[in-house]
Parts: sequence; structure tokens; C-alpha cells
Amino acid sequence: MIKVLFVCLGNICRSPMAEYVFRDMVEKRGLSDRIYTASAATSGEEVGNGVHAGTRKILSDLGIDSSKKRAVRLIREDYERYDYIIGMEMRNLASMERIFGGDKNKKIMRLLEMSPNPRDIADPWYTGDFDKTYKDIYEGCSLLLDYLCRKG
Repeated sequence: MIKVLFVCLGNICRSPMAEYVFRDMVEKRGLSDRIYTASAATSGEEVGNGVHAGTRKILSDLGIDSSKKRAVRLIREDYERYDYIIGMEMRNLASMERIFGGDKNKKIMRLLEMSPNPRDIADPWYTGDFDKTYKDIYEGCSLLLDYLCRKG
């Protein structure tokens, strides 16, 4: 089982969007028995809170229910639990390395690192543009799933 963890600052906007979009892609390809997906926050500010209304709406429009998701904080032990730990922006990567004490097994990467245009995914908490965030997350999740399928 390949275990993928998506990470952002609060675990209420970007990382749960990536978690649920990626999970939906995995299910549609019939790979749910091979790929496990979750998400977490580098900060404790939103722990216990539900998914942001903007992310919930995007997911709901896609027929995806995120109502049971609650923000959780990334912990040091997550480094051993997951095979791929995917941040939304460079700041997330720096925070993850601090929490994990480094990245000795090279598990950490940005979601859009494999894109022809590598970049951070803007935080819609600040931009208000959940549609752009979704487009970027969809691109990154598609590339990641293709990579995992090629890798076997």
C-alpha cells in the first residue's frame, strides 16, 4: 500500500482539497486497495475544525463529501507512516523538515513539483480564489497519480 499525505498550513483548505480530489482520482482508476490518502497541517491553529466552506463547496460540486474531515496536525511519526509527503508551498516543506528533523529518505515534495511550471499553490484562505486553487491541485494530483502508476 502506497501512503500519501498532503500538507498545508491549516488543513482546512488546500490539503483536504488535495486529499479528497486525489482519493476520488484513485477510486475512479480502481486503485483504492493500493493507494491510501490523508492530509494534515503544519500548524495547530485549525486542529479539530472542519473543511473551509470554499473547499467544501468545490468538493461538493464534484460530488465529494468532506463533512467528516477535521483538521489534524502533522507529527514527527508521520514521516515513517507515509511514503510521499506532499506540501502545497515551499513554506510547508520547510515546516515539514523542521517537524521531521530533515528529509533523509527524500519523501517530501511540493504538489506541483512535477508540473512543466513548478510552483506553489496559493492559499485560498488569503486569495479567496478557490477555483484557481482547485485547478492547481487537480493538475498536481493528476501528475502525482500518473507518476505513482508509472512507478508501479
